[in-house]
Amino acid sequence: MHIVMVSGEYPPRWGGMGSVVFHLAGHLAQRGHKVTVITRKHKLMPPTQPGVEVIPVRWTPLPMAFTRSFGKNALKALVKLNRRRSIDVVNAQLPLVSWTKSQFRFIEKSIAPVVSTLNGSWVGEKEGVRRAAMNRETATWRNPNDLAIRLTSWWYKRYERNGVLESTCSVAISRSTLEEFHEFYKIPDDADIEVIHWGCDQRVFRPPDKDNEAEQLNHERIRKAYDCADEEALSYGPKTETPMLLAVGRLVARKGYMSLLRAMPLILKEHENTRLVITGRGHMKKSLLKTAEELGVSHAVFIKSSMSFEELAQHYRSADLVVYPSYYEGQGLIPLEALASGTPVVTVDQPPLTEMIDETVGGLFDRGDHSGMAKAVCDELNGSVKRIKKAKAGRKRVLESFTFEGNAEAYEDVFQRSVQKRHWRDR
Repeated sequence: MHIVMVSGEYPPRWGGMGSVVFHLAGHLAQRGHKVTVITRKHKLMPPTQPGVEVIPVRWTPLPMAFTRSFGKNALKALVKLNRRRSIDVVNAQLPLVSWTKSQFRFIEKSIAPVVSTLNGSWVGEKEGVRRAAMNRETATWRNPNDLAIRLTSWWYKRYERNGVLESTCSVAISRSTLEEFHEFYKIPDDADIEVIHWGCDQRVFRPPDKDNEAEQLNHERIRKAYDCADEEALSYGPKTETPMLLAVGRLVARKGYMSLLRAMPLILKEHENTRLVITGRGHMKKSLLKTAEELGVSHAVFIKSSMSFEELAQHYRSADLVVYPSYYEGQGLIPLEALASGTPVVTVDQPPLTEMIDETVGGLFDRGDHSGMAKAVCDELNGSVKRIKKAKAGRKRVLESFTFEGNAEAYEDVFQRSVQKRHWRDR
């Protein structure tokens, strides 16, 4: 098949969606399909993969509105591409591409069946931003993207609903997202929507190789850089008295970093040599550092704006625990990357995160409750034997249920079904 994936994110614009589309495209190509990705133009060139063509298109850099301009230019690219080589199926990655009913119907009639992937919902995003603001993560007006979501999600949700109603088939990335669409968008019960969770790259994100000398040196470098390098830590020992916590994701309100910082004094009271490493880009770095100073924990907090995949993978391996306090996710890729790396996760006791994380692979706390978060973190740090078992169970869970190989096979089935449905419909 010739599969065209229309995605607002793609490397070098990574993010959860960008990472998944990149790996899914590569695995579909390995299964013998021709894959074309239409994405937003970036000043840097996208990485190449065998069997995958990337077509960057122009877009207007305005919050929310870019989804419409990207959608229009992606449609033009689709028409042009279809003249050059017949397209078998179009995979639209919602909500970062906004098409009207007539645009969906044109694609379905004149180009190929559409399979829309539901990567969360705008209404869910709005609720996440609202909850974060109510919990004093940051004021909505400080971030143009958050403000746009609060003010315009009611308008843009129509494009997501179009994606379900006008596509031949749809894929939700979690059961929680599927439930959101039924609750918020009144989707018919008989809509053809299948749940396929994101996977992660279990070869990049993997447990430590203690026999690899270069990797061991990198581990020691990282632990020393963050002042958490007792002998136990340097040998990946679970009984370290200098534990390293890792939090990964964009520095925006709904990721819950302010609550994480508020938890740090309580964590340090019980584990005084704990160090927290936050890695991600975003507008909140200065305010997070200021808050850490006000709370008296700046000596124990490090914020890294960006790093390579290899460096991030080593950080996962080197950390004792990953903390993920997000207020909203369509699914969430970070917890999977942590589990694949053999690192337990402490996160919010809320779907969709509980579709990946339970107490056999980590710990849970109530959303926005920094005291509960601190207790969950300390419970994990205190249970060194249990943490070893959870590390192994987490890796096993990823290999069994959350791989890109599994994603590619599941998507292939949906794509083939959409082609067959269109064939019977057109007879």
